[in-house]
Amino acid sequence: MFNKGQMAGLLKQAQAMQDNLKKAQEELATIEVEGESGAGLVKVLMTAKHEVKRITIDPSLLADDKDMLEDLVAAAFNAAVRKAAEVEQEKMGKLTGGMGGLGGMMGGLGGMKLPF
Repeated sequence: MFNKGQMAGLLKQAQAMQDNLKKAQEELATIEVEGESGAGLVKVLMTAKHEVKRITIDPSLLADDKDMLEDLVAAAFNAAVRKAAEVEQEKMGKLTGGMGGLGGMMGGLGGMKLPF
């Protein structure tokens, strides 16, 4: 099926891909996205790895209905999560998109360490 040279080349490609994926994951932790709701009255700032950095609530909402404020915070958080997922998909897609079967295989491993 594979000769030694082909297998060594495949293993080298897989190791390079794993290294690139690790670097991309580290970079995602530094990319910030913002979700908002209520026309910007509530904002959630988080990293593309879903770590919330800041929640900003316009002071005018503090006197309003508690349930509405909670709904706006949830909506802003969900908007930020969607943006983070888009950034992650775009970043990771660039790495695995052009790899054919190897890209799919790596994506299916879900963070498992390769044996080399």
